[in-house]
Amino acid sequence: MEKKLDRRKKYTRMVLKDSLMELLNEKPISSITIKELCSQADINRSTFYSHFTDQYDLLHHIEEEIIRELDQSLRQYNYQNKKEMFAMAKYLLDYVVSRSEHFRILFSDHGNKGFQHRVMEAAQSHIIDSLTHDHIISNKTRSKYISLYVISGSINVIERWLEDGMKESTEEMTRIITEIGNNGLHHANL
Repeated sequence: MEKKLDRRKKYTRMVLKDSLMELLNEKPISSITIKELCSQADINRSTFYSHFTDQYDLLHHIEEEIIRELDQSLRQYNYQNKKEMFAMAKYLLDYVVSRSEHFRILFSDHGNKGFQHRVMEAAQSHIIDSLTHDHIISNKTRSKYISLYVISGSINVIERWLEDGMKESTEEMTRIITEIGNNGLHHANL
C-alpha cells in the first residue's frame, strides 16, 4: 500500500510541475494562481497544499531538482583536464537539451532570475573547489572573477541558443563555449 501512495505522490508532483511549467510559458510566476494551477493539473487545492505551500514553493522545488542534478554531474569532472572540461560541458549541454523547455522557461523573464544565479554559483563553486584542491589557484579573488565571467557568459550563450531553437548541435556549442572559456575571445577561432 505504501508503494502505491508513493507512486501517487510522485505522479501528483510531476503533474503539478508540468502544469506550472506550462503556465510559466505563458506568464510570470507572480500572475499564476493556485486555482489555475490546480485546474491545469486537474487536482483539487487540498491536494496541492499537501505537497507545496504555494506556486513559489513549487517553482523552488523544480529549480532545486535541476540544481541537485547539475551538482551531482559537476562533481565527476576534473577541471584542469581540457578533455574532461569538454566532456563535462557536452554532458551539461545534453542535459539542457533533455530539459530544454524547462531551461528555456526558467531562464526567461517568466521564470525566476535567481535561478540563473544559483546555476552560476553552483558551477563556480565546483570549479573553484576543484582548482583550489589541485593547487592551481594562486589568487582566489582573481580566479573567482575569471570563473564568474566564463560561467555567466556560457549561461548567456546557452540562453540565446535555447531562444533560437537550438539549431547548433551540442557538440558545436560545446566547442564554442570551451574554446572561449579556455582561450578567451582573442584566441577563439572566429
